[in-house]
Amino acid sequence: MKAMILAAGRGERMRPLTDTCPKPLLDVADTPLIGWHLKRLAAAGVTDVVINHAWLGHMIEAALGDGTAYGVKIAYSPETTALETAGGIAKALPLLGEEPFLLLSGDIFTDYDLGRLVAVAQAMRHSPRRLAHLVMVPNPPYHPNGDFALVDGLIAPDDAPKLCYANLAVCQPALVAEVAAGGIAKLGPILARFAREGRISGETFDGLWANVGSPADLAETREIAAKTLI
Repeated sequence: MKAMILAAGRGERMRPLTDTCPKPLLDVADTPLIGWHLKRLAAAGVTDVVINHAWLGHMIEAALGDGTAYGVKIAYSPETTALETAGGIAKALPLLGEEPFLLLSGDIFTDYDLGRLVAVAQAMRHSPRRLAHLVMVPNPPYHPNGDFALVDGLIAPDDAPKLCYANLAVCQPALVAEVAAGGIAKLGPILARFAREGRISGETFDGLWANVGSPADLAETREIAAKTLI
């Protein structure tokens, strides 16, 4: 089983920190943000990891290398210009293969048990109609209206109340089959379209989760990490 970590964003709200450091490499408790994902993936038995990058991507490759230090094997999918979420996934499909894979954003910090997504991915191998499974969290203050509702285990984009997509998921490669390699495309509209067909499942998570988008978010996350053994 493989995982993809999205790490191509510029991190505008995190400037000036991200002028000289890609956001996934910002330090939290003596480990880069993306390093926490690598550790948790290895603990869940997922050791083949694909990372896309664009802004200062050479620094990501230099810092993480082949992944040996984290117990994983990393393949990189470089982008000259960031291709947005779906575009980045589509470009990386030759590295991801034909099986369901875990999808994580490189700028979140969480204690979610990725082993749960491994089990979902294994089940999805036998359910090709299900194209994705999303982890949903309570709406944070910066995103009060949420993204999608969750009704009877299925993502419902037109229902309420809405929850926030946690940037943790399992995806079938077919989810982005219509996105041309090298094309720019966002994932949200694709998820909404297939969710209306009943093809996207979901679950809720109430544990530690933070989208580290600004210097204030980073400071808060560092405080949380210093108080928790994760």
